[in-house]
Amino acid sequence: MTAQSLAPAARSVSAAGAAGDADGTGGRGGGPAGVPLRLDDVERAAAAVLPDAVRDFVAGGSGSERTLADNRAALDRIRVVPRALRDVSACSAATTLLSRQVAMPVATAPIGYQKLVHPQGELAAAAAAKAAGVPFTVGTLSSFPLEQVAAVGATTWFQLYWLRDRALSFDLVRRAEAAGCAAVMLTVDVPWMGRRLRDMSNGFALPDGVVAANFTTGTASEAHRASPGGSALAAHTSTAFDPSLSWADLEELRRRTRLPLIVKGLLDPADAVRAAEAGADAVVVSNHGGRQLDGAVASADVLEAVCAAVAGRCEVLLDSGVRSGTDVLKALASGASGVLVGRPLLWGLATGGAEGARGVLGLLAEEFRDALGLAGCSGVAEARRLRVLRRASQDGTGVGEGAVWR
Repeated sequence: MTAQSLAPAARSVSAAGAAGDADGTGGRGGGPAGVPLRLDDVERAAAAVLPDAVRDFVAGGSGSERTLADNRAALDRIRVVPRALRDVSACSAATTLLSRQVAMPVATAPIGYQKLVHPQGELAAAAAAKAAGVPFTVGTLSSFPLEQVAAVGATTWFQLYWLRDRALSFDLVRRAEAAGCAAVMLTVDVPWMGRRLRDMSNGFALPDGVVAANFTTGTASEAHRASPGGSALAAHTSTAFDPSLSWADLEELRRRTRLPLIVKGLLDPADAVRAAEAGADAVVVSNHGGRQLDGAVASADVLEAVCAAVAGRCEVLLDSGVRSGTDVLKALASGASGVLVGRPLLWGLATGGAEGARGVLGLLAEEFRDALGLAGCSGVAEARRLRVLRRASQDGTGVGEGAVWR
């Protein structure tokens, strides 16, 4: 698999409209002049320009992808109960995350190797986050050095994979501190990579020019060696990542950094409570976008239980499956402080670089503010006091009998 075969063609996010017309939806895929009306429109446009192997790497989950599908189904089962006769004339989406002002309760999820979808990768995505007024999360496996990404000027969170080389892990944290990052996010659900069958089928490997730029040695070199019937990325992460990561390591990390600490990849309320007791400033309820254990519970299905268990001891963020401003509202009404958004950012990058990613975040902001007002909320604090219904059925039918109040 060559670099040329994996090189995406950049085009404007407005191409989503043309993709919608071409797929037989009669124009439902985009608005006037090709302006995307939903993030689904941008996804279709990205699928049209990305090489098949890259598209599968971005879109795919693990195993039979049941958890990947369940993430969306769980959010779709939630219904918000709007309030009436409330003044929403000055509706605002602004709030704080980790005590910092943000334009909306959204941060970007950590995603490695963003150069796969656009030559400017994380630099373009960070510029989009800065323009949107939301935190950008730069990952351990970023295709640009974390210092270069932080210099873009967005509020930057650094995501850490726990490496077998402990000294290297702590050196990355030190670099994040020196670069002015606002938080460290430890991912705890990847002792090794899940069985991502699309990548295995494609023999996925990184093309020339796409590397884990935070390392100056050959740490990620295995990611470039194609393996028929296997994923080169999975092979190298199984060598680099430390499966012995424990609560003791989390506590040591807490002692070693002065930055706010986010723990990502928790689903059991008891784990969230223990993370808070260990000094976490926030936890992320996440199943890694359906890319780790296939058959794991959907993130949105356990969000309320996690929030109730944590009981304000730390902030709670929802990750996995967020695709609209209404999803953000549902997360807040379920108790979350905010959400992480991952794949949609890559769709925007693929279709238009920084402009495309900015368009994705702008559309999300527009949808969220609209949802806030229509729910009778003038701000984020009121959204957290909304009631929700959860459909008991799994077949997509209406709320009806068996719906559960909160």
